[in-house]
Amino acid sequence: MSLELSALELLNTLAFLLCVTFCAYVVGIMVIFLRNDRSTGGDPAGFEWHLLVPCRDESSVIAETVRALRRACPEATIWCVDDASTDGTGELLHTLAADPRVRVVHRVLPEARQGKGAALNAGWRAIRAGVPADADRSRILVGVVDADSRLDPNCLTALAGRRYFGRSRISAVQIEVRMLDCGRARSRVGRRRWSQLLIRLQDMEFRGPIAAMQELRRRTGSVGMGGNGQFTRLDMLDRIAESQGTPWHGALLEDFELGLHVLLAGGRTEYCPETWVAQEALVRLRLLIRQRTRWAQGSMQCARYAWAVLTSRHIRNTAAVEIAHFLSAPWTQLGGTLVYLACSAVLGYYIWQTPSGLVGWWSHGGWGVLPLIVVFGILPFAAWGLIYRARCDRSLSVPAAIGLGLGHWLNSYVQCVAVWWAFLRLLTARSDWQKTARSQDLVRVVLTRGAATPHP
Repeated sequence: MSLELSALELLNTLAFLLCVTFCAYVVGIMVIFLRNDRSTGGDPAGFEWHLLVPCRDESSVIAETVRALRRACPEATIWCVDDASTDGTGELLHTLAADPRVRVVHRVLPEARQGKGAALNAGWRAIRAGVPADADRSRILVGVVDADSRLDPNCLTALAGRRYFGRSRISAVQIEVRMLDCGRARSRVGRRRWSQLLIRLQDMEFRGPIAAMQELRRRTGSVGMGGNGQFTRLDMLDRIAESQGTPWHGALLEDFELGLHVLLAGGRTEYCPETWVAQEALVRLRLLIRQRTRWAQGSMQCARYAWAVLTSRHIRNTAAVEIAHFLSAPWTQLGGTLVYLACSAVLGYYIWQTPSGLVGWWSHGGWGVLPLIVVFGILPFAAWGLIYRARCDRSLSVPAAIGLGLGHWLNSYVQCVAVWWAFLRLLTARSDWQKTARSQDLVRVVLTRGAATPHP
């Protein structure tokens, strides 16, 4: 009996420590996020701008995206990397290339379709080949923009500011990510309200918790790069390539991996909330889980850099600790899931053993578990709804913001599913890169199926 009690006490203590640590982290990033300040912009004319747009079967969105980028950033050269598309993307890009500011890099099989990192490396080689030997490569900035994105017209001005590329020691900058509300997809694919909720939840996640984590990383010196809206000096990309072969590598989280290489090479990374890139939100839960699975598996793959980060003379201690925390997060979540399931099983056993079952357990003090669940399990997620309303969208009513926060709490379980799926993929040595489906493509599939299947 004493052995059972000791095991139970150990299990409860471990669960409590995990909860307290998580809550302390969330409160910390909330405080930092709410206190952040804004900086002024600079003159983008002092730099040469290049935007890399990887394209694999993007015929539904690429033409509109390129035109929007030309309007928002007329001083930038847009490099579209056609990754052996089979849906007519190449033909569309050929037409768009009539604009001298639009360049196309065509990749063919078998080299093509090897992942986003390989496509970006092809674009980097094309940019590098056109740069004169005597050019100042520290003044040449390479941005990565997804094929479904829109850039803030103030983007380049903000990035040229003194806090960002206006400082010579800043090698790479990640800007804020927002979600596009694609009305056509929302009205035709799935249920309208469900699609709107998923869009809102993703927007809140990027502009709330993820932005808050980046604000913490600004202070620790460990800002991570994202797959959309990352900007890097060409000389830093070249420096990474000199030691690693190419700037981008094979992890499914190739964006974060690039940021690690920037830090390991002695560069500095920054996060810029003064400007943004908007990308298409996912309107199907299955696609969202698949995306988060790819991210979780990519983070697990990047764990191989942990020792290099912890022993690097270029990365300060606070940055190394924060990066180690990020790299350990999926593994902690795996273990935490088992701990919480075990605690739930023990709780269920006690309820079952209590006379009168659930009623008897509740009347004998079992209700005391409820405040713990609210404080440690729900509030750290739900509070982001009110913060999102205060910082991003005052048009939201307070009840709607609270409901959105509760949705964020429920959405956290999607990450639990994704982490375990990623772990299984890792065990089976699966590392294939699956492109996220566009809403317009989903609409096309739905309409095609509807036309093929007659109504009764």
